[in-house]
Amino acid sequence: MIQAEGFCVDQVIEENFAIYNCDCVDLAKTIPDDKIHYMIYSPPFASLFTYSNSDRDMGNCRDKNDFLKHFEFLAGNLYRILMPGRLMSFHVMNLPATITSDGYIGIKDLRGDLIRLFEGFGFILHSEVCIWKDPLVQATRTKVLTLAHKQISKDSSRCAQGLPDYVITMRKPGENPEAVSKGRGFEQYIGEMDEPTSPKTNDPRGNKYSHNVWQRYASPVWFDIRQTRTLNERLAREKDDERHMCPLQLDVIERCIDLWTNEGDTIFSPFAGIGSEGYGALNMNRKFIGAELKKSYFYCAVKNITEASAPKKQLSLF
Repeated sequence: MIQAEGFCVDQVIEENFAIYNCDCVDLAKTIPDDKIHYMIYSPPFASLFTYSNSDRDMGNCRDKNDFLKHFEFLAGNLYRILMPGRLMSFHVMNLPATITSDGYIGIKDLRGDLIRLFEGFGFILHSEVCIWKDPLVQATRTKVLTLAHKQISKDSSRCAQGLPDYVITMRKPGENPEAVSKGRGFEQYIGEMDEPTSPKTNDPRGNKYSHNVWQRYASPVWFDIRQTRTLNERLAREKDDERHMCPLQLDVIERCIDLWTNEGDTIFSPFAGIGSEGYGALNMNRKFIGAELKKSYFYCAVKNITEASAPKKQLSLF
């Protein structure tokens, strides 16, 4: 694993994971070329949330343009350290434009801005999936008028759909040196709908169970993500404990890892947060490297990832 010197406030390095309390740009610079098998993360949503007062916090910016300029320092290194032919997935949503901050009511295309930014560094847009979200839950939480039913009676031209999440996956050009092989197909289904009942077989072409799982995963809209299956919810934190504002659902993380990596692969998250990606990676027998700038999130991530790593250590003893 990487030994970060000088710029790192704190770090925990174990046999199958390493996590650093530092700026992700500094850490990415230390990772050798073509080292990482897969990346999955949820970047700051420009200035929508400010996680800290550090000038290294990408969410601590004036507007979307400042965020994208800051993000460029990371994007080039992400391209460099990813193996040829391998993938990087990021979770994103478009941003609401408001009268107060933007002078108009509408939507800002953060999803498209990030795709274009990564394409500028050489990445290829590999795929994207829209994750369904309940508009009633959004309306209750955000109180936006575009989702209010009363707007139908007043002026329905001001009504609009809720904002979904997206998982955008980019590919680094080149020949993949280590094929991602599922052998006889998918062995499990990750999601909230009933698990396929078709029998599993050793013949990948006749494995109806795997075919049914793939049909759900191949859908351009994922309706079957358990929205509340996050580390915040799973650990039932007390009100005074550290909480992450928008942790990525474990279903999304585990499904992407299952789709696009082999066991033993190294997964990198430059925005580790409370450790969701690392927790998913370790639970699925992968290795993990992560960076987290906010100290309280870092300590929470260490706790979560260590918990996922513990069963693997126990097994290795015997």
